[in-house]
Amino acid sequence: MQAKTVISSTLLSLLAAGALGVATSSHAADKMDAGSMQKCYGVNAAHKNDCKAGSHSCAGQSSKARDPNSFVEVPTGLCSKLAGGSLTPKNG
Repeated sequence: MQAKTVISSTLLSLLAAGALGVATSSHAADKMDAGSMQKCYGVNAAHKNDCKAGSHSCAGQSSKARDPNSFVEVPTGLCSKLAGGSLTPKNG
């Protein structure tokens, strides 16, 4: 009987720890979404920009990589660390 209680307690502890881990990572993702992103120009891959630039008006339409007028949203502070990254478009 005592072994059953120990096993039940262990399983409940593991379930609680897993639920706490999910809640913590969900909170971190919410915090990241809450305005800690910025536009970074000149670091996109071809057809991987986030939105409007020069000759096109929507995501995925930049036909060249590292387009100085196309941006990708990155976490705040990262853009200045990326080679070719700029917080402003070349023509703006």
